[in-house]
Amino acid sequence: MLESFLVTSRETLEVSLVIGIVLAYLNKTNNQNYRKTVYYAIAFGVIASIFSAFIFTFFADGYEGAAEKVFEGITMLIGAFLLTTMILWMMQQRHISKEIEGKVEKHLMGVQPFFSHIGIFMLIFVAIVREGVETVIFLNALNYASGISFIGGTFGIIAAVLVGYMFFVGFKKINLKRLFSVSSILLILFAAGLVAHGVHEFEEAKVVNGIIVPLFDINHILNEKGLVGSFLKGLFGYNGNPSLLEVTAYVAYLGIIFYLYKRIESSRVKVNA
Repeated sequence: MLESFLVTSRETLEVSLVIGIVLAYLNKTNNQNYRKTVYYAIAFGVIASIFSAFIFTFFADGYEGAAEKVFEGITMLIGAFLLTTMILWMMQQRHISKEIEGKVEKHLMGVQPFFSHIGIFMLIFVAIVREGVETVIFLNALNYASGISFIGGTFGIIAAVLVGYMFFVGFKKINLKRLFSVSSILLILFAAGLVAHGVHEFEEAKVVNGIIVPLFDINHILNEKGLVGSFLKGLFGYNGNPSLLEVTAYVAYLGIIFYLYKRIESSRVKVNA
């Protein structure tokens, strides 16, 4: 449940912030006539995202046996990659509100009002479709790994929409930096679990060799199918009897993320110096 909440809330949060900031800026600059364009973009973006979910499901159901394992493994690795790019992007954002307002202002300065409407429409539409497609991939990867929770996913969407609404009404006391930091740590561990589980699917399909299988077995201490173990498996990719290759993939992923994080932090120090 928590993993579904994390995925949908984090993905929906970016879209909610974009919509909230755009609407607030339109109100502030007395351009309320563009609000209908924003609502149209939201509607078409949601429809396109739902359509992408049907397309993905259609192709996913066409695999069996080893091919199914390979497809699931690839989906998990793609999900981990997209999660990583999103996390790294959010780590670099310091003035997200000003950046979005700058884009809106640029569109409003168009020569013809028609092109201004198109620009604002595409800003919202593309943001929703991008996050919608990513959510479809993430939830399918999560479903392959441990199952998804409709309740958790729904609450995640509601929570993110509330944050966006708070920005729209001018409540800017939300500590986004802390919110992004905590969710980023959890999602990094979640993505590492997807990488390890993706490798596990490749092992089961006989595409790769696990080298030492299992490297260790602690299921008698913390069973991955038990209450706590299944929770940790779904959220962090816990495996009571992993192979050497799975452990290596998990640790290597965390090492790469830590290196990229240090690079981002050092670049910030240079900019502020």
